[in-house]
Amino acid sequence: MTAFPTERPRRLRRTGWIRDLVRETRLSRESLVYPLFVVEGKGVRDEIDAMPGQFHYSVDTLLKEAVEAKDLGIRAILLFGLPGRKDAAGSEAHAEEGVVQRALRALRSEVPDLGLMTDVCLCGYTDHGHCGKIADGEIDNDATLEILGKVALSHARAGADFVAPSDMMDGRVGFIREVLDAHGFPGTGILAYSAKFASSYYGPFREAAHSSPGEGDRRGYQMDPANRREAMRELILDAEEGADMLMVKPALPCLDVIRDARERFELPIAAYQVSGEYATIVAAAERGWVDRNQMMMESLTAIRRAGADIVVTYFAKEAARLLARV
Repeated sequence: MTAFPTERPRRLRRTGWIRDLVRETRLSRESLVYPLFVVEGKGVRDEIDAMPGQFHYSVDTLLKEAVEAKDLGIRAILLFGLPGRKDAAGSEAHAEEGVVQRALRALRSEVPDLGLMTDVCLCGYTDHGHCGKIADGEIDNDATLEILGKVALSHARAGADFVAPSDMMDGRVGFIREVLDAHGFPGTGILAYSAKFASSYYGPFREAAHSSPGEGDRRGYQMDPANRREAMRELILDAEEGADMLMVKPALPCLDVIRDARERFELPIAAYQVSGEYATIVAAAERGWVDRNQMMMESLTAIRRAGADIVVTYFAKEAARLLARV
């Protein structure tokens, strides 16, 4: 007589070594990208209220943080700049002596084998807080492309390996690719924020980057979170325009879009575990409601399981430490 049940999947869960042996999705330190905020000044390392454990760094303290990240096995960082002054056109974003440009030159000199990625957008540099040039009360898409091209080129000249346009203007990937190629930077890659949704999960970041819009919101250019098919259209367009990597943002609310992208494209797929995702886990852990490390690692694993090759996360250093112990 055959004993019931005949199928026993639990045999593969009995012990830790068995679970490790048959694990389908694996996190690695090499797949993590660490976002960092650089500001004017010297000796600055100020904690961000809305993102406990994350800091504003001046260039000198940023170098120390970058070295520590590299020593933990993190291979790349993503830089966001907070300028000393803002104007309507976000001109500090492409200034030769801008804070990101100076940080890139210092990092390239001090940590030459660390991957350097830069956010290319204007929201943190404009006095109105929007991601492009305003004309007649609206964002002028094509005029904004001209500025974004200057920003990307200034980052490439300063040593960026990848520029990451996050503005969601139509055609910006192709425009930036043409600018980089025409000025002798065919090797500088583009990590495109391709499916970037107008999400409530960005709140803590806007405090960190001082980038909240003064009036209105960004729904006229960032995507409606309800639209899955439109996300695929945006991903296709960026791939056709020459993006080297495609990003979905935010990550956990968009696991279905990450899976769609993985199944459709051969290009590397990135996902950004954004500030609201980070802050939610940190706040719940501070109240004793969840285990911080377990929820952090489970969330990162879920993003990888959905199909992301690259995870941009504020938890990069914490996760790297845990992974080093495995």
